[in-house]
Amino acid sequence: MSKRALILLEGNTRGVGLLYVQAARRLGLYPINLSADPTRYDYLDAEKIETVRVDTNNLAAVIRECSRLGATYDIAGITTSEEFVYVTAGKLCRHFDLPGPNPASIEQCCDKLTQCQLLADAGIPIPAYRLAQNARDVEDAAAEIGLPVILKPAVGCGSRGVRLCRTAEELAEHTIYLLGGKHIWQSLPRILVEEYAEGLQYVASMMGDELVGIAAAKFGAPPHFVYREFTFPAVLTDKEHERIAHVSRSCVRALSLGWEPTNIELRWTKRGAVVIEVNPRPAGTPVPQLVQLAYGIDLITEHIKLVIGEEWNLRRSHSQTAAGRLLLPDRDGTLNWAGDVSLATAVPGVAEIKLYVSSKTSIIRQGDNRDWLGHVIAASPSHGETNAILQRAVDLVGLSLTQFPP
Repeated sequence: MSKRALILLEGNTRGVGLLYVQAARRLGLYPINLSADPTRYDYLDAEKIETVRVDTNNLAAVIRECSRLGATYDIAGITTSEEFVYVTAGKLCRHFDLPGPNPASIEQCCDKLTQCQLLADAGIPIPAYRLAQNARDVEDAAAEIGLPVILKPAVGCGSRGVRLCRTAEELAEHTIYLLGGKHIWQSLPRILVEEYAEGLQYVASMMGDELVGIAAAKFGAPPHFVYREFTFPAVLTDKEHERIAHVSRSCVRALSLGWEPTNIELRWTKRGAVVIEVNPRPAGTPVPQLVQLAYGIDLITEHIKLVIGEEWNLRRSHSQTAAGRLLLPDRDGTLNWAGDVSLATAVPGVAEIKLYVSSKTSIIRQGDNRDWLGHVIAASPSHGETNAILQRAVDLVGLSLTQFPP
């Protein structure tokens, strides 16, 4: 009898990719990774994962490889944890008649302009926005909306190219960055100019149209929007929770999603919950780990069950508070892990510590998720205790940077 295989497109170096491999094995599946560059993912060799080097942006090439693998294995499902190949995964599922997301829905959701239009048409609260294709458009849009504004590429992920512009000088500077050849565009250059929605940040995790939970989130230093910390569950009033849940479900319906896991970024402003962005995929590290620690729900295992056509289960087995800190540099320089990771890991309540880069690495901040140097995750019965555990562990890890010589 041939092995039941799970095809995983690309991967993730910060923990989630390995979690998909481990979950697949627990479900009795044989994980196979397809990637344009498998050497990016160190866990593939460590876990002895069968890998295929293929251009994952070339649908025909990926179909050929999956057809070849299908002659040896019983392909039970195809999926990914990465947004940039999620449309490809959906198209592969359609081609091979496997359970999967609607690629057209994913594609329109990944285009932030189309997403804004669909959400606005459905009456869902979002920031005011305008499309700009050149510097004059940006200037006019910012004048119409009013500073401060956020500039972001219409297609992209990981906060790349996203910046808060508070003055005309910052607006001009970031426009030059985006249109002057420094930013790598995933599509034709189109800029969204958005109203800056002030308020606390939240991330709602959905599976289909069912709300799994809501995390509170914090960013690193402005003007960029690099996530620094998540706490799950967020401390909310019943009214706030009910409103965020309602808006999140409305987003899923408005964008014709509802099959796949999604994560929805919101801010609680003077006018209540305002949707910043909808991502048609599971949230990345550390959200899946926090959900499991807080509620006992393994989002990645349940996602794979969905992909292979099995019944998924979001029933909670316990309730506690979990928090994750993403380690960010406060300057450019040479990285030194000045503490003791083993001591930090031994702190009661610490669930996971992962460092993404080694000491003596040269760090130049990018203003997006490439700035993450590692993460620390902790859990306990209360928010206060969890925060104290997290801070103690972070201090013991001892992130330090030596500035480059002038």
